[in-house]
Amino acid sequence: MYLRMNKNAVRQVMELYPRIYFACHTRHVRDPRTNRLLSAHQASILDHLDEREPLALLDLARHMGVTASTMSLQIEWLVRRGYVSRERATEDGRRLQLRITPAGVRVREAKSVLDPGRVRALLERLSPAEVEAGIHGLQLLARAGSEQSAEQSKHRKKGRGRLQV
Repeated sequence: MYLRMNKNAVRQVMELYPRIYFACHTRHVRDPRTNRLLSAHQASILDHLDEREPLALLDLARHMGVTASTMSLQIEWLVRRGYVSRERATEDGRRLQLRITPAGVRVREAKSVLDPGRVRALLERLSPAEVEAGIHGLQLLARAGSEQSAEQSKHRKKGRGRLQV
């Protein structure tokens, strides 16, 4: 590991990654069973919910940086379509507790940040050697990312809540 990080390398990753992301990211998420489209924001909400452990609507809104009323509108849409269940907390009937449903899990598992067709089109612009070099570079960055995530996860488990980043 470099003791002194090359500032140019940091700048390049910060510049290059968004160009790849914007060229290839999915704009919407599609339910594989119903073919219904969900926005990226709605799919992101599903990412934060658990099947067993309920999450308070207010906590989710705070974490995602939106007002409770904005979150309520999104949750209402997801509840009506069967992706989220909502119930009142037993200890405080004013608080809404949210869980992801099996349909929500299906959507969450089917989604991908990147659109396979867009990635294919991007790779077709490169020579086989360039594709191989690019994949190798991504493997290195992914390995470092996994190591960093594992380290951060250990830190979070030492006393921070589930939604802390």
